[in-house]
Amino acid sequence: MSRIRPICLMATYNEWMNAKIYEAARSLPDDELSADRKAFFGSILGTLNHLVAGDTVWLQRFARHPANHLALQPILQRPTPTSLDQLLYANIRELSAQRVWLDQMIVEWSRSIAESDLDHVLSYASMKGVPADKDFYGLVMHFFNHQTHHRGQVTTLLSQAGVDVGDTDLVILIPSGHTP
Repeated sequence: MSRIRPICLMATYNEWMNAKIYEAARSLPDDELSADRKAFFGSILGTLNHLVAGDTVWLQRFARHPANHLALQPILQRPTPTSLDQLLYANIRELSAQRVWLDQMIVEWSRSIAESDLDHVLSYASMKGVPADKDFYGLVMHFFNHQTHHRGQVTTLLSQAGVDVGDTDLVILIPSGHTP
């Protein structure tokens, strides 16, 4: 069974869900988005910034994979966040533009991955400088799981602010019927 299909599905789901969340978030004024809601990253804006910071760090690591995925090369030109709670963008408009750029890159990258790329062990250092050697496929799964985890937090924070994101289930994007 191909591991590429689920990766592409998760990239598409990621893009779809982020578009929904950002549309919902833009319905709130800036002070509501940055209000401390006692979440792990404080606010809606803080949590969305965390996702952009985390995605940037992981995509920069993935860009150093020996397969040299061209879709990821532009991320190497961006500064590496210094922490995962760094407020990279102070408003939803700037953050949204970065999110769209990242999501397009993630979808393009997912379509460029070869099955053999997933069997690689990726060497990198944590943000604290601790070296790691991890299964690349497992890291890709972590990447998408991390996004889903924090988007769940954001949908809760938006709901508490009176904004309904709507359907969020992956099953909506799973094609019907059998595909070879």
